Amino acid sequence: MARIRLPEKLQQALADMLAPVPSSCRRLAARLGVDKMTVWRWRMGILAALDRVGAECEAARLGGIVEADETYLRESRKGSREWVRHARDPQRSPEPPRPRWRDFRRLGLLLPAGLSRWQIPILTLTDRAGARHAERLPDRRAESLVAVLEARISRDAVLCSDGDGAYRLFAQAHGLPHYQIDATHGPRVIQAAFHIQTVNNLHSRFKAFIRPFCGPATKNLPAYIAWSIARLADQATAQNNAWQRMLAA
Repeated sequence: MARIRLPEKLQQALADMLAPVPSSCRRLAARLGVDKMTVWRWRMGILAALDRVGAECEAARLGGIVEADETYLRESRKGSREWVRHARDPQRSPEPPRPRWRDFRRLGLLLPAGLSRWQIPILTLTDRAGARHAERLPDRRAESLVAVLEARISRDAVLCSDGDGAYRLFAQAHGLPHYQIDATHGPRVIQAAFHIQTVNNLHSRFKAFIRPFCGPATKNLPAYIAWSIARLADQATAQNNAWQRMLAA
């Protein structure tokens, strides 16, 4: 909030971010009468506050029946100049590890199939009280997933997950009741109470939210995840919580 000269317009930008359909930076800038880069800087500052302070506010563990599952987003280097720098000076700028995604079709290359190293894992957790947490994982190793589970799940919880063995190992190590849901062959609901439908719905809402941004840069992905989670509360509550987090940042 330091050196913000138009705090009332910043608050309008925050309200737009939490609206059912956020505006693009260009449209919001035209509506507020400011430059689009000003809106971009405001938005990045708001996202940084939501990501940093939101992680501190969500330190409480999820309890009761906790659903856990992963979703994946393709790696993005939007805004990167590494391809341009390499084309201009191959001796000083190393070749990027992959072509740009738009160049795969132009060059007749096949896109990586399945869970390649270009798929970024995102772990999502939710309990029946409405608490939610989502976090980008550094990789797909079981150790990385278990580390987040240990930090976020209460020791008296009941865990529902898919068939990934990392969840089973975590539950066994901590003595948690664990229900594995086979989404392919079923049953998808056990004893009318244990399922992962809520967390899968959270995946659908996250993908619908992120789709208009056409693949935000992966370096900004944690902030976009925090933005998506903040929007799940009703608009007035989400706006007040976000404003308090910005002041606390």
